[in-house]
Amino acid sequence: MAATLQDEVGSRLSGAASAVGWPMSLAVLGCGFVADFYMATLANHPDLRIVGAYDADPCRLRAFCDHHRVRAYGSFEELVGDGCVDLVLNLTNPRSHFALTEACLRAGKHVYSEKPIAMESAQAAHLVELAQRCGVSLASAPCSILSETAQTMWKALADGAVGRVRLVYANFDDGMVHSGGWARWRSASGAPWPAKDEFEVGCTYEHAGYVLTWLAAFFGPARRVQAFARCLVPDKGVAVRAMAPDFSVGCIEYDNGVVARVTCGVVAPVDKSLTIIGDDGTLYTRHVRDDASPVYLRRTHPNPIASGLASRWTRMWNRIENALHLPFSIGRFQFEGKIPHACRPRYRSAGSGKPVDFLRGPAEQAKAIHEGRRCRLSAELGVHLVEVVEALQHPERFGGCRTITSTFEPISPLRFGRGF
Repeated sequence: MAATLQDEVGSRLSGAASAVGWPMSLAVLGCGFVADFYMATLANHPDLRIVGAYDADPCRLRAFCDHHRVRAYGSFEELVGDGCVDLVLNLTNPRSHFALTEACLRAGKHVYSEKPIAMESAQAAHLVELAQRCGVSLASAPCSILSETAQTMWKALADGAVGRVRLVYANFDDGMVHSGGWARWRSASGAPWPAKDEFEVGCTYEHAGYVLTWLAAFFGPARRVQAFARCLVPDKGVAVRAMAPDFSVGCIEYDNGVVARVTCGVVAPVDKSLTIIGDDGTLYTRHVRDDASPVYLRRTHPNPIASGLASRWTRMWNRIENALHLPFSIGRFQFEGKIPHACRPRYRSAGSGKPVDFLRGPAEQAKAIHEGRRCRLSAELGVHLVEVVEALQHPERFGGCRTITSTFEPISPLRFGRGF
């Protein structure tokens, strides 16, 4: 985006900031399974105030509003017509994101959309242009790049902990979800897990953004994607119009020779780890969907004594397992140093199975509006993520390889302390 247009957008957002109240008033659009997770961490964000909600299903709307004691809007038009609403949380199903976000923007509302911002990059780009014309802010999930874990890994990279980065392994495998008893899954207000929608939209659209956002922050825009995707389990126990791929793997090229292998699936055992390999060491976290997951550093050239002990330990256990036919494995022993978190993790999360704060994103957007600056989870970043996800889930549309044309302004890290 040209500098003049950036200045114009910044000016419009500064004007919008003076027109909104503080704390900022939010309305929830879509009261399904994920909406309760957003509400769970509202206490973390005193600058946000939920004023009401709407869902096309009146029973779902009533259950949600009764549970959280918020106003129920009688229609979508009533929600967007409420002058008390500054920002709309679009938590509807992914295929509804584009049309409903477009309507909210035209009504002059700031919008925070669940991922993806749209199902196609052309639609997403249209939303960016519309938000600019309307002088309102548009941002998109996921917000996990704002977590303590992501910021800690980012700071370690900035400090040169692993030297020049060469390779990244990013995984988001969720296990065999279709055989995991999903029919019994309910949110706090009783919403069922949307199995049909999840399997039709596909795990790559649903999950790849969790790691792609980190890579975008760390390494900038992706330049090229080579991918493979396939539906490995066609029958998942629910009737669908078309089953999306349940496995995808792609190699993404970034500037400075960085290559990331990104895997998404709902077949392989759970693995939501991120490993960054550099000339001088490796950064690793086990769970990108845990805001407080520890970050470990393993040096490429470790202390020779420690390296020798690790090698002897591994050889010894290999012999014991082979001799005793143990029904378990200890695995390789390696010395890894834990990096202190960039700041103290928050106490309240969305739940024991969701150790995350979904409202970090809307809170960042609200603060950006209030301060008249660009949101870290910008709409341009949302467009970029959609373009990369399209290439990963639908490689057949691009001959298996896609050159990425979208870009975004560099994302700035949170300021937790001196030098970061």
